[in-house]
Parts: sequence; C-alpha cells; structure tokens
Amino acid sequence: MLMKEYRICMPLSVEEYRIGQLYMISKHSHEQSSDGEGVEVICNEPHAHPQHGPGQYTEKRIHLSSKLPSWISMFVPRIFYIIEKAWNFYPYTITEFTCSFVPKFHIRIETKFEDNNGSNLNVFGDTPTPKENVIQLDILNDPIPEKHYKSKEDLNTWVSAKTGRGPLQAGWQNQSHPIMCSYKRVECSFEVYGLQGKVEDFVHRTVHDILLVGHRQAVAWMDEWHGMSLEEVRQFEKQLQEQTNNNLKSKQSLGYVSTPRFTRSVSVSDEVSLKKMGAAPASSPPNPVRLNSTPE
Repeated sequence: MLMKEYRICMPLSVEEYRIGQLYMISKHSHEQSSDGEGVEVICNEPHAHPQHGPGQYTEKRIHLSSKLPSWISMFVPRIFYIIEKAWNFYPYTITEFTCSFVPKFHIRIETKFEDNNGSNLNVFGDTPTPKENVIQLDILNDPIPEKHYKSKEDLNTWVSAKTGRGPLQAGWQNQSHPIMCSYKRVECSFEVYGLQGKVEDFVHRTVHDILLVGHRQAVAWMDEWHGMSLEEVRQFEKQLQEQTNNNLKSKQSLGYVSTPRFTRSVSVSDEVSLKKMGAAPASSPPNPVRLNSTPE
C-alpha cells in the first residue's frame, strides 16, 4: 500500500468551500461525461454517522476505459468502471474507490478542511504523515496537463468580480485572507503480483493532477457559485446528475461502449502477459493471481 498526504491551499474560507466543492464536483463530472464515458450517479442521499453527525452519502460509477494508459487498457474491457463511494460529513469526508473487475484494487481518501495555510502537521490526529510523503500542491504555480489548461482558469490573471479576490501572486498562501487548506490522505492498494508498484504510482500521479485541476477550478469558478445556498447548490447538483446520467445511457445505448478486447483470462504471473503490461516478471512468483477479462 502506498500512502501520501496532499495539502492544497485556496483563497477561501472552509464555510465558503462547502458550496464551492459541491458545485465544482458536479460541473467537473458533467464536463467529463462524453462518448459514453463519464460519471454516473447511482445514489445521493442524506446519511448520519454516530461520530461525525449528519452528512451525505453518494455512490457513483466512473466509466473511463479510454482514459487509461495503454499498459492497463490492453487487458481492461471497454465496459470497465470504477465504483466511488463517498461520505461527506463536512468539513470531514471519506471517499473509497473499488473495482469488481480487479477485486484487489482499492483507494481510500480521507479529507479534512481547515482555515489555515497547510500548517497543521497532524490534521488527522493519529500518526503524523512522514515528511517525505507530504505533497504541497500550489494551484497557482504547479504545472497541469496541457489538455486541462484553460486561460480563463489561469489564476495568474483570474479576478473574482463578486469578491474582488485575485489575481494570485507569488507567496499568496501567506498573504491571502481568507485562506484554507484541503488536507487529503490518499491510500492506494493494488495487491497484484508484478503490477503493484506500477499501478500505485500511476494512481498517485493521476490523483495529483485531479486534485490540482479540481481545486484550481473551484477558485476560478468562484463567481458562478459564490452566494449560493446549500439548497441551491444541491438543486444544481441534482439537475447536472440527471443530465449526466441521461447522456451516458443515451451514448451507451447507441453503441459507444464496445465489447471487451480479450475473451481469455490474463494471468499476471505469466511472463508473456507481464511483458505486455510493461512489468518485468520475477523468477518465482508467489501465489499467482488471475484477472478475468470480463466483469464479475
């Protein structure tokens, strides 16, 4: 298992971001849903926890076959999807990702939001994350994948008409008021011989980019959501979820999702299969595991 803690500051208060987060996730999910792929919402309902109190539970299917790297997509069927389960007890959330196609794949993201600039060294109150596993993400200066860049979301030039905030400048984390930090402890586990390290590294690179882009957008879209009530943003969320689900079902019914590429099982202990996946086989693999080419 590979664990890292990401810290992302934003020129917002924790109370403001409660609305911004819901808006950003809904809009981003809707934008990513095209050609039969995207985020399908299965469940979104109130949920209570004995320790954290009232909150919201959501379950989604993330269809993303075409977005996988070639060394994964070569043995993953086109009907592949990941299940996301999230418990939102703001300002504390838990999100888990699993996949029935690969039962030993699991991601857990524990999040806490605080009104500071990332200075809390033990925000989760248990064992502090080792310094080498802490990653400070800068929404202003850190590079994002070129395909995600939009000039109107560039925080070097962004200005909020509603709040007067922006553009951000060097050292903004120590100068902005308000300021908050999103602390995310991400644990990734892929217990499949020969692929574990490669998959876990890939997941963290992907998480890094998603967090950076998503938090940039939450700030850049501020004038779209700032001032909305919780009831209003929940209604916005519901409308986009219905549109996204209808779009996915429509595309899939038209045949945008093709059949699996392999009809046989792929053994991750088999030397030929390992070479095709880009992993070097070891001399004596312990407890071989097999992945079926079609979902369970």
